[in-house]
Amino acid sequence: QVQLVESGGGLVQPGGSLRLSCAASGFIFRLSTMGWYRQVPGKQRELVVVASSGGRPNYADSVKGRFTISRDNAKNTVSLQMSSLKPEDTAVYYCYAFPPGSVPSWGQGTQVTVSS
Repeated sequence: QVQLVESGGGLVQPGGSLRLSCAASGFIFRLSTMGWYRQVPGKQRELVVVASSGGRPNYADSVKGRFTISRDNAKNTVSLQMSSLKPEDTAVYYCYAFPPGSVPSWGQGTQVTVSS
């Protein structure tokens, strides 16, 4: 079955950077759409970025120019480099996978807190 394990969350000051990683298993990673979502308590989970296999990433307007997704098909990992972080980026970040012929899945989430 699909397994997604996030790491790299934590506390960072405004303007700082953080890198999230997601280790994936249980599906054909290289053919799958991968991405990141985030959620703040009391609000709906929202898309941060998704990238289909070999496709151009689709970023939320709020993170364009600050966040960058990368994937390593040899290691079955997807990462999110976050720069120029703002307090409003504070959320639980979830790794996302949508394998072909299957259903979307999310990891357990990792907390990112941007605060001075």
